[in-house]
Amino acid sequence: MMKKSDILRTAAIAAGVLVMVGTAGAALADTEGDVTVDVQIPPLVQPGELALTVAPGGVTLTEDGSTADWRQFTGVLPEVTVTDTRLDGEVPEGAFWYVVGTASDFVGDAGQPVLDAGYLGWTPRLVSETESGLVAEGDPVETVLDEGPNAVGLVDQELLVSTADSAAVREEGSWTAAADLFLRTPVDVAPGGYSSMLTLSLFE
Repeated sequence: MMKKSDILRTAAIAAGVLVMVGTAGAALADTEGDVTVDVQIPPLVQPGELALTVAPGGVTLTEDGSTADWRQFTGVLPEVTVTDTRLDGEVPEGAFWYVVGTASDFVGDAGQPVLDAGYLGWTPRLVSETESGLVAEGDPVETVLDEGPNAVGLVDQELLVSTADSAAVREEGSWTAAADLFLRTPVDVAPGGYSSMLTLSLFE
């Protein structure tokens, strides 16, 4: 005597056979269409941790806003999200977290002279809302071709987003920031492709 599960399995197999027999003589389609199905599955966020994730994809800078003094290339940093799943009592007293970015020099793909990371700047912006008002974006960082105290480029852990009190904002759960990037080079920069690595780090 067959078990119920065996009966169901047998019925499913039989149904498949019937379908195959019923379509064996069908005419082939004259045209076909393909549909690409994509999914982006984020990393699992474990309870009790402070974590950083960056949206997939790189940045391609395109020329925009060049002047007689420099050539400018702009783009947008993929969204950066900080998530805090810690419980009450797990956040150290007086702790504060912050995200910084540091860029490497731009290396040419055909032996062009290297472009210093000081030519790359950004304007951070907070994408998500913060009810506490205690999470904020960093100040704009200008390039070495600009003037002012922040005209240093993204060479040494420049601030993207931060809070002054990790415990006070913990219940909000997550925060997302981005930045408008701009590369300003001398007008006589060698043409060609260049690549840099922008490293984002979360500290507390």
